[in-house]
Formats: sequence, C-alpha cells, structure tokens
Amino acid sequence: MAFVQFSKLSLAYGDRDLLKDVGINLNSSSRAALAGANGAGKSTLMKLIAGLIPADSGDRAIERDCRISYLPQSGIVHHAKTLLEEAESAYGSIIALIAKMDEVGRELEKCSANDENTGRTRVLLEEHHFLHEAIESSGYYRREANISQVLSGLGFSFSDFYRPASEFSGGWQMRIALAKILLSNPDIMLLDEPTNYLDIEARNWLMSHLASFPGGCLLVSHDRYFLDATVNEVYEVFQGNLKRYAGNYSAYEKSRAMEIEGLVKRYNAQQEEIAKTEALIRRFRYKASKAAFAQDLIKRLERMELIEIPENLKKINITFPPPPHSGRNAFSLEGISKSYGKRQVIEKLNLELDAGEKLLVVGPNGAGKSTLLRIIAAVDNEYSGKLKYGTGISVGYFSQDAAELLGDEKVYGGKTVEGFIEDDAPTHLVPKVRAMLGAFLFRGDDVFKVLPVLSGGEKSRLALLKMLLKPINLLVLDEPTNHLDLQSKDILLDCLKAYKGTIIFVSHDRGFMEALSTKTLELSYGKTTVSEGKEERGHRLFYGDYAYYLERVERETLGGDYFAEDAFIVKQSSASPGSREERELGKQGQTIIRRLERQEAEILKAMEDLEAEKTRLENELALPNIYSVGEKARAVKGKLDEASSALDAKTREWEAAAEELLKTRAEFAAIIKP
Repeated sequence: MAFVQFSKLSLAYGDRDLLKDVGINLNSSSRAALAGANGAGKSTLMKLIAGLIPADSGDRAIERDCRISYLPQSGIVHHAKTLLEEAESAYGSIIALIAKMDEVGRELEKCSANDENTGRTRVLLEEHHFLHEAIESSGYYRREANISQVLSGLGFSFSDFYRPASEFSGGWQMRIALAKILLSNPDIMLLDEPTNYLDIEARNWLMSHLASFPGGCLLVSHDRYFLDATVNEVYEVFQGNLKRYAGNYSAYEKSRAMEIEGLVKRYNAQQEEIAKTEALIRRFRYKASKAAFAQDLIKRLERMELIEIPENLKKINITFPPPPHSGRNAFSLEGISKSYGKRQVIEKLNLELDAGEKLLVVGPNGAGKSTLLRIIAAVDNEYSGKLKYGTGISVGYFSQDAAELLGDEKVYGGKTVEGFIEDDAPTHLVPKVRAMLGAFLFRGDDVFKVLPVLSGGEKSRLALLKMLLKPINLLVLDEPTNHLDLQSKDILLDCLKAYKGTIIFVSHDRGFMEALSTKTLELSYGKTTVSEGKEERGHRLFYGDYAYYLERVERETLGGDYFAEDAFIVKQSSASPGSREERELGKQGQTIIRRLERQEAEILKAMEDLEAEKTRLENELALPNIYSVGEKARAVKGKLDEASSALDAKTREWEAAAEELLKTRAEFAAIIKP
C-alpha cells in the first residue's frame, strides 16, 4: 500500500512557528480533510507533503514509486496546447513507463538467448510485470474514454475539447489542472480547495468520482456537504499543532465544539486573572514600597502561556439593518426572453415572487442563471418582456463582476478596507465594523489594505459586506459564498436567514442552498430541443427548498410516473383540467401553502430564539462568578433546563408542521402550475 509519513515536522517563518513537531500519515485508503483558520498553515503543510518546500526539521518516509499529486488553490495557467492535448499530457509519466517496459522487453530477449542469465532473466521478468501492472492500472489504454468522462464531469462541453487551453478563464484553468490530476490517477492526491471554481453539478460529479477513486486524498474545502460526503477523518492545524479527529467534518465540528466549551471556560478565567493582575500592576507600579511586587506580577504575566480560541471556531453574531417595508409582491416577470446573438438563453419566463421569499435559481451551465439575476437587478436591460417591482422595493445586487470594480485605482486608490465599510455603515454599527470585517476574513492589518491591492476573493467579500449594510429589501445574490470559509458562510447564512426581506440567489454550496431556500426555480429543465434554428428553453418553479427539489428530480430520473400521485388527486376532484374551477382550486391551494409556510417560519423563528436563549444561558453558566456560587448556578441551570425542554417541544411542533406542508404541496402540485 502506497503511503507517505511525516513525524516531528517543524517549519518557522521568521519568529513564527507555523508547524511544531507535527506528524501525519497518509496512504492509498486515506480520505482526510485538513481544517484550520486562514493562515494556520494548511496550504504550507500540503506543499511539505508534496515535497515542494523543505521543512526546517522532521522525518519524511515515502514508499518507493508512490505518486503524489498536488492541486494549489490558484495560479495555474495553461498555454499552447488544446484542452484535449492538456488532458492527454496527464499520461506523460505512463508514456515513460511504456518506454521503460519496451527497454526491459528488449533486455529479456537478449537474456533468453543465453541460459547463463537465468538470475538476470528473473529480475527482468519481475520488473516487466511491475511496469505492465502499473500501466494497466493507470487507465492509459482507456484514456480516450477517461478523458471524455472527466472533462465532461467537470463541466467542459465536447466543443471545448479542441479549443486552445489559453482561452479559458482562471476558474476553468483550475478545472483543467484538476482534470489532469484526476486522469494521472496518483496514489495520493492533495487538493487545496478544489471546489472553489466548481458549480454544483461539477461538485456532485467530483464527489462521485472520489468515492470510486482507488488512491488516497487529503482535501481542503469550504463546502461542508462536500467534505461530509468524501472524508472519514479530519486533521486540524491550530497554533502550529496538528490533531486528528475520526469521522466526517460535521463529527469533527461537534467534537471540537465540546473541546472549545472547556477551552472557553479556561480562556475566560485566564482573561479575568490577567485583568486583575494588570489592575494590581497599575495600582502599585509607582509606589516604592510595592515596586518589587509589581515587577513580580509583570514577570508572571510575561511567563503566562496564553490560551487562544481558534478563529475558525469562534462564534460571531452580526445583525444588519432591517429592510424597509414593502408591499406583498416583491417583483413579477412577464414573458422575459433573452438572447445572445442566435443563442436563446431565457425564453418566455413568467414569475411572481412574494416579499419575504428566498428563491434559489438552479440549472446547468449556460441555462441563464446569472443572466436572470442581472435582469431582476436591472443591471441588464437588453431583453424582451416586462419586469415590475412591487411597492417600496429597493434592490441590492452582488456578483463577482461587480466586486471587481473595487480595483479601480482612480476611484479607490487611497481608500482602506476599514474606511470603505465605515463610509456607509449606520451609526450604531460603526463600533462593530472591525468585528464584521473579521467575520468576512479581514483580520489584523488586513483592514488597512487599500482597495486596489486586494485579491479577487477579498474584493468579493468586501462588496458583499458593503451591500448587507444598506437598508434594502430585495437582495439579488450571484454566488455569494465564493471565497468564504466555513465560518464566514455560517455567519452569512445566519444573517440571511434572519433577514426579513426577499432574496433571489444562485449558489454552488449545497448546504447553503438547502438551508436558505424556500422556493426553487429550475431553468432549462428537460432536454433542450432545436426548433426553427433556435434552442427552446423551459423553467419550473418548485414550492420547496433545494432538498425538496432534489427529491422530486430524483424521482423523475428513476423513470417512474412522478406526477402519478398528483394526477390521482386531480382525477378525484370534479374540476376539469384548465377550467375556472381548477384555477380557483389552485388559488386556494396557494393560500393554504402560504399559511402553512408562515406557520413553519414562525415555529423556526421561535426555535432560533430558544437556541439563542439556550446558548446565552450556557455561556452565563460558564462564568466563574456563576458556576462557583451554588445558588446562582442552580438558578441558571433551572432556566437552561426550561429552555431545552421548550426547544424540544418546538422541534416536535416543527416536524409536524413541515410534514403537513410537504403533504399539502404534493396534493396541489398538479393543480398549481409553475
């Protein structure tokens, strides 16, 4: 079994110990994730394992002929060759093995003519067999099919195969690099944020591919669902140390949360001790009779080993301005069509969205998701049909392209990150600007950077934060989770779930999509056909979140008559299809569904409030002045038990309400037309 093993590995940059005596074992059956805050050393550790940079000290053991492939976060650009030629270059090492096997074969022919070389013949036969097995297992003889499968799985179309690789944008360049690693079939893959540039279809394909991949993997990703589906162990880098946790990423977070509880208690106690000690120092420092005592206290503080809480596991609560009041309807689309030349992207789309809904737009690449969002945000006015906003609607639009405008030297040349946010922050949020920037990964000296020097990811995060500070009631978000780590995604998700306005969004993060969406709009459903020289496009609106949408699509894919149950319900009614009576029945169904949705939302809000109260009481119970006093501790514990019981009851109530809502949606699905 192929393996790589490190022990007592250390690396320092200047006076900072990035890694201190860490150890890690990876083999061809490993399915591991690497966790830790930004800057903790995850990418550095991967480069050390790949042999790209040397360690200051430590031992490295690697099995002979073990092949390790490394995918960095960014920075790979392909030139000269076509996409297909780049993909075929992944088999370069195998071509070398074939040449070596041919050479060994010629040596065998010479030895077979001389009976005195039986020992040499045996060695050559073993080497020839080893080379043949390596070539066969590489998939070289099936490379055409493999290349087509991998490139298609990662989102490339057949027409892309013969395009020059240099024509593809940065994100697609990284997809090419990932494809080459997958095709090279290494013993161990080190993938640093491979999901950053993948849409949901490509992510799902990669999950499936990794499930059947015969080698080992070490992954860094900010997609919790992806990690849960692909790994069975997690290594966390924290303060230069590396610790292993068994289980998927969610299991790691639960285990780490329990550790953090104890760590927070010790941290709070230490902070209290530091505050008291500093107060004594200030009190006695300049008194001659107590100067020696004050110096002892100063030395004690200097010797104290400070307790730190991992940045990626700190709980940060941020509230943004409430949206202004609007009418019942957020916006409506009537017969929206959009073409780029002869290519039809959106065709005769009708849609009406109530205020407060959180609509997810899904569909394959080229279906028009981003185009639709630009139309709704009034950024793109070159279309046919009508867009009508509801009363009092104000729109906020976020996209990666819009974020790039922050790099304009003429407009933002001297503007710092902190100053940029403070300019538009409401007065009551100005004291919280640093905390909000920290939640969006701007920490320490990052807040003093001027805007033109920011990376693409930094510009995106800053533009997103800026938009959330404005009092708007319709958010149009095109991939808002790109370039956010898991903690920042969780913070953003909490903000958007609590947001009372309307949201229409596109995302490639499955956990985010399921947690935020209340309705799902599918673009370009079914097979695209050609009629009179143009593509025909379709759409469907699903009255449920992304998980509900996936369930319905899966049942369709299985080949059964998905709408059989719904059709049966229609047959039981006396209303004929398309009749006025059926339309009235559909309206009644929509009214019932909206009522049940509001009821579910109210229960979920109550659950969130109870969760917050429970967390507050748990934090209160952890305070030294509470848990050290029996009477106070019992009183808080009693309130905590009450909150836990109430939360359990609300959870049962929500389960019943959600089941009733799902059943009602199914009953009216055939009558309520998308």
